[in-house]
Amino acid sequence: MTDSSPAMAVVLAAGKGTRMKSDLPKVLCQAAGRPLVSYVNEALRKAGVGKLVVVVGYKAELVKETLGGDPDIDFAIQAEQLGTGHAVMVCREQIKDHDGPVVVVAGDSPMLQSDSIAALLAEYAATRPACVLGTLIHENPTGLGRIVRDADGNFTGIVEEKDATDEQKAIAEVNMSTYVFDCQKMLGVLDRLTDDNNQNEYYITDVPSILLGDGEDVRALSVLKPIEALSVNTVEHLKAVEEALASS
Repeated sequence: MTDSSPAMAVVLAAGKGTRMKSDLPKVLCQAAGRPLVSYVNEALRKAGVGKLVVVVGYKAELVKETLGGDPDIDFAIQAEQLGTGHAVMVCREQIKDHDGPVVVVAGDSPMLQSDSIAALLAEYAATRPACVLGTLIHENPTGLGRIVRDADGNFTGIVEEKDATDEQKAIAEVNMSTYVFDCQKMLGVLDRLTDDNNQNEYYITDVPSILLGDGEDVRALSVLKPIEALSVNTVEHLKAVEEALASS
């Protein structure tokens, strides 16, 4: 593929909705009569993304059956859920030849906005960084990873709440796990992810810092809207999403 190839996307959709009080994969739980992941896929399409690789795991066949009518969707199997970084690792075969941008998003974020993705892709096209993170100015950032910048406003890292100083906890700009990567540069560092953390998982969150440490250009763009903070982990979150969809 050439640099003019349309963006690809990796949609993380392998998880079980344990806290959703449902036996369905979380991304198939419905909001306003549609599976959560269908809103994510629609936003990506509207932003100009071509091929989607949906990472499936729990009840994979059910997710495939629900989405399988789309010829531009491939599936990658994450048999064990070993973290978001591991989820991207299992997509290697589908994305290894792509020489252009790859969007990485969560499949349980139905309020993802197409114009936010389009803005990240426009920044990538204009500046060709190794990574552009979509960030959000959050009125209540508690529990979320903070975006740290230097005196010139350049991205220097993501600090998780448990590791943040009091000064860093006061930062309102947060990471929402919405990324555009140079596909080949991302693939080049995946093997350097470690599971040396409390959950013993591999996190895609670590990739921007590794790229930055290699001297690559990593940017954080505050283009996400407050409504995009509504991801779904509980029944209460689902109700909030349905209310937001009804009023949008």
